[in-house]
Amino acid sequence: MNPATVAFLFPGQGSQVVGMGRELAEAYPEARSIFAQADDVLGFALSRLCFDGPEAELRDTVNAQPAILTHSIATLRVIEKVAPQIKPGFMAGHSLGEFSALVAAGSLSFETAVQLVRERGRLMKDSGQAMSGGMAAVMPLGREVMDEVCQEASQLVGKPVQVANDNSPGQMVISGDITALEKAMELAKTRGAKRIIRLQVSIASHSPLMKMAARSFRGELDALSFTTPRVPVIGNVYARPISIIDIRDELEAQLTSPVRWTESVQYLAQQGVTTCFEIGPKDVLAGLVRRIEKGLTAISVGDPTAIDLLLKP
Repeated sequence: MNPATVAFLFPGQGSQVVGMGRELAEAYPEARSIFAQADDVLGFALSRLCFDGPEAELRDTVNAQPAILTHSIATLRVIEKVAPQIKPGFMAGHSLGEFSALVAAGSLSFETAVQLVRERGRLMKDSGQAMSGGMAAVMPLGREVMDEVCQEASQLVGKPVQVANDNSPGQMVISGDITALEKAMELAKTRGAKRIIRLQVSIASHSPLMKMAARSFRGELDALSFTTPRVPVIGNVYARPISIIDIRDELEAQLTSPVRWTESVQYLAQQGVTTCFEIGPKDVLAGLVRRIEKGLTAISVGDPTAIDLLLKP
């Protein structure tokens, strides 16, 4: 498989599920090692939380973020061992998944990244408690319409709301102040939204309400050393490869900026990518890829069954 035609994709928060990684760790020592490293670095049994729950504790952002990163990197290490012929020419991650992509590209060590995303989750949670907000998925309106809706709602209410995730054509997630969010949901209905789902979160991710978290997170980023990614990593903020000098700015801005996932996948297709491997729990990104670029093959890999399929001729 030509690396120039392959991209590795890493999922973000919301992909966590009780039982994640258990079968993988039982089957492969490479995966067990990553879960053990996470336990040692964090000082508690993250592996047990992933494998056995409880679900409410796993869903807490301070746990969900390191859990998803750990499962993703555990899966990646297995792929590198048993299917070394599959090499990527590009990497990308959805929100939190960008950290997994940077680890996979050798820009950041796993041990550093798992501590970093744990702190990211804590800062986001603190910001959510200080400035409670909300999020909602809106379908099937496009980005331009939703940008207009959010701008109008923000002006009417005097509080911020914006597109947080441009997940695929016709699938937007908006985020911000509760009052502004509700106004945007009302306006979206008048613009033709067929389905609006209020997400069960109090953290307004990828919105101005995360400014406090972003400022504090920048301090964490400035204390770290990054190296040049071995493989181009497509960033969420600009939907283009992140240069070594821009990594800190990207990861800081990501907290308050929309995730430009549609454009990221379109960029990969324009570069000649034909096959995307989603590495981590669930299959959310694979579904989005198929909706964005019908010509791309998207394969989810996160358990021994999926690994076995990779090994078939």
